Order: sequence, then structure tokens, then C-alpha cells
Amino acid sequence: MKVLHIETGMHLYGGAQQVVYLLKHLAEMQVDNVLVCCEGSEIEKAASQYCQSVRLLSGQRRIGLGIIRVLKTMFQAEAPDLVHIHSRRLGIDLFGGLAAKLAGIPAVISRRVDNPEHPFVVKLKYKPYVRVITISDGIRKVLLAQGMPPDKVVTVRSAVDASVYNKSCHRIDFLAAFNLPGDSLTIAVIAQLIHRKGHRHLLEVLPEIMQSFPNLNVLFFGKGALASELQASIQEKKLKSVQLVGFRKDLSDWIGCLDIVVHPADMEGLGVSLLQASAAGVPVIATKAGGMPEIIRHNENGLLIHAGDTNALKISIISLLKNTSLRKQMGEQGKEIIAREFSTRVMAEGNLAVYRQVIQ
Repeated sequence: MKVLHIETGMHLYGGAQQVVYLLKHLAEMQVDNVLVCCEGSEIEKAASQYCQSVRLLSGQRRIGLGIIRVLKTMFQAEAPDLVHIHSRRLGIDLFGGLAAKLAGIPAVISRRVDNPEHPFVVKLKYKPYVRVITISDGIRKVLLAQGMPPDKVVTVRSAVDASVYNKSCHRIDFLAAFNLPGDSLTIAVIAQLIHRKGHRHLLEVLPEIMQSFPNLNVLFFGKGALASELQASIQEKKLKSVQLVGFRKDLSDWIGCLDIVVHPADMEGLGVSLLQASAAGVPVIATKAGGMPEIIRHNENGLLIHAGDTNALKISIISLLKNTSLRKQMGEQGKEIIAREFSTRVMAEGNLAVYRQVIQ
């Protein structure tokens, strides 16, 4: 079987990292992978060893409708059994499907977000695809509610390489890396700094929480358009123990040292950072939005609240900060859930099963 994959993301996190996991295991299962990615993207180097060939899209900032012709020519030259679109960037979710249709090659697409689209857009965008692969049942429900036929939409959940995150915490190094005091209780949000991730909800309740826990420190991992706005809010509230630490490639070294990961998102397709935290044995407080309840099971590996419920968020954080043994228990249960249900091998096998159905 030969599969051509398209991932247009420039950085190696989120969906692009999932593609690397997938390509690795597909290669182990004797699938010939061809990767189409943007020139200068991080995935080109990370995934090349798992691919028969890598094709580059150059001048990606200027790409428009002309990409349909470029991709059609590429598909015909490679002659794969199947095309798998992994990304939305550059409109590839629309253009890629049309190019595959014109080339006469079946195509599938991964859908990683749970934001609703107009039913007309959904019908137009996904018509060229034989299957839409959602990374959570939450996303699948959104598409079904917008008129997608049930037999066209299948869930294959995202995964995490647990071995990368399940390692001992070197606390002295952790404290030094983030300039934290020795008695610090540390919680973190690991997400893009964008509105729907809900950082503002946590900032709203932190002043009251910190009255009871003066040794509490908060780290915001990630980059995004709201960085300056969040920093201004932190200064306005005089939250000196809250830091914006940016995107850290060494996150796996530190995540296991956190006491709690908080993910107060208003919307979330699944939540890779929740997988990472659970793999590291860190309890998670998340919302019931999107696919998050598929990872975080209430009172097992964390706590779930309704999106935007700041009072419940405050109560949940305080309850876990007070109970060290409960945090440890939830952390251990989180490791078990990840190992059982969210391994990269299971994710790859799920995608391969879809490929076989489509080709047959």
C-alpha cells in the first residue's frame, strides 16, 4: 500500500507531531509513505526517515487556487493508492480534496478541531473525501449535527508517545529552569495563547486562590496572539507568580514536575497537552467541551467542569492543591489510561484500518 500524506504546518507540534507518529508506525507495518509538506517546515526533517520520498511545496505564502494543479500533477506522478490530508493550513483541506478527485485517487482527511462550520461549507469541503477521520467523538458529533452522513465520519483518536513524558522529575533543575522557590506548588496551562483556550478564566480566579496558597506558581506554556493581552492582565492583577514561558521544546523534561495541569478551554477537539500530562502522571482539570472528556475521566485522572464555570474551576484547583495523595492517585490512573487507550501504535492501526476500507 502506498499513501501520500499532506501536512502543511510549519512547526512540529499538535497535528504535525501526530503525523510523525503515524508515519513511523505505518512504515513499520510495510506501508510506503510519501509526505508532501512546506519548504522549511520542521516535519520535513522529523519524518523523512519514515517516508519513501518527501515532496516540498515552495512559495507557500503565495499559494492559492493554483495549488490544485500542483497537487494533481504530484498525485499523478506518485500514483498512491490513497491521499491523506492532515492539515487545514493554506486551505489544503479544500484544495487537496479537489486535486485528489481530479487525479482519480481516493482521499481521506483528518479533522482536529470542533468548531462548527456552515452546513454549506461542510458539504462543499468534505464532498471529495471518502472518509473524514475525526480525532475525537466530540468532533464527530459536531460534523454529524451539520449533516454529514454517519458512515462517512470515523473517529481515530490522537495519541502520545508516553515514554517521552513518563520520566522522573529532577525537581532542583525544574525550579532553576523557571526561577521558582523551593516550596513551590506549580500549575500550568499548556496551550496556544488564543481566546478559546480559556486562560482568562484561570486568571480571574487566581487572586483568590493565591490568598490560600501563597506558594502557588503558574506557568503558561505556549505562544499566540494573546500574549501581550495576557501579560497585561497578569500585571493588572499583580500576579507576580504567573509566567508566560513560551513554547518549550524541552516540555517533556518538566511536565512531570507540575502539580496540576489546568486546561480551561471553551472549545477543544481533543487536547494533546492533556495526553501529555496524563502520560507524565499529572492530574488535569479540564472542561467538558469537545473531546476532553474522552481523555479526562472525572475523579479518575482529573476533574471536569463546565466551560466558563470559574467558580467550579476555583473549587477544583483548591481541592487538588490541598490533597497530595489524591493528586498522586489521579496521576497513576492517568498513566494507565494513556497506555491502554492512547498509544501511537493504536492510533496508527486505526488509520490503517480506514485506509483498507477505502481501498477495498
